[in-house]
Amino acid sequence: MGAVQPRRAAARHPLRQPGPRPRRRAADARPAAMAPVQAPTTWVLSNHDVRRHATRYGSQARARAAALLMLALPGSAYVYQGEELGLPEVLDLPEDVLQDPVWERSGHTDRGRDGCRVPIPWTVDGPSFGFGDAAPWLPQPSDWGARSVQAQQGDPDSVLELYRAALRIRREHPDLGAGTRVDWLDAPENVLRFRRGTFTCTVNLSAEPVTLPTDGDLLLTSGTCTTAGPTIKVPADTAVWSHQP
Repeated sequence: MGAVQPRRAAARHPLRQPGPRPRRRAADARPAAMAPVQAPTTWVLSNHDVRRHATRYGSQARARAAALLMLALPGSAYVYQGEELGLPEVLDLPEDVLQDPVWERSGHTDRGRDGCRVPIPWTVDGPSFGFGDAAPWLPQPSDWGARSVQAQQGDPDSVLELYRAALRIRREHPDLGAGTRVDWLDAPENVLRFRRGTFTCTVNLSAEPVTLPTDGDLLLTSGTCTTAGPTIKVPADTAVWSHQP
């Protein structure tokens, strides 16, 4: 029999914990843990078993910043359906539509995972916002048309276009994606800042804006930043990608 190849899924690690220290520990520890089996680390913010991170982190700004952090780390990244639209957890599903076995097995004390499994919206209207020709098995919130692909497409400030831009840069930049090395840079408290070759990622996890060196050409930001000469003002809960020519 041939050698068994390491499974990528075994290397998956959730970026669930808020704050810079747990995330920095994860960014350092997971690639090192996978090295003996030659498996790349794969990162995930949301999946079908956990509450969506747009809800878990408490704001869209934090969710947007977390997306740029995840996509800047070495290894592979999972994007769970709907996170590219900024979908929140659906917390008010009627009890009579819940289908997760957890709901029955818990004696109707644990609502289970249906809130992150509601079908995603594709169009601004329709019986299932474009997901199908009839109402879906789990009801979508009435305002999800505004979160649909159709509504967000072409809007440079939308979550969808942020993900598209980030994935394009990740695919094209020679220092992103593969590899394991992360060089941590000095940064103020509650700010993560690291370099991978000519690429730099900065994430302000504090409650206040911070002013930092621009560190080259600006590639992408998760929120509105202000540049002044060689510095950039990064608001709270905002990530910045830059490149040194």
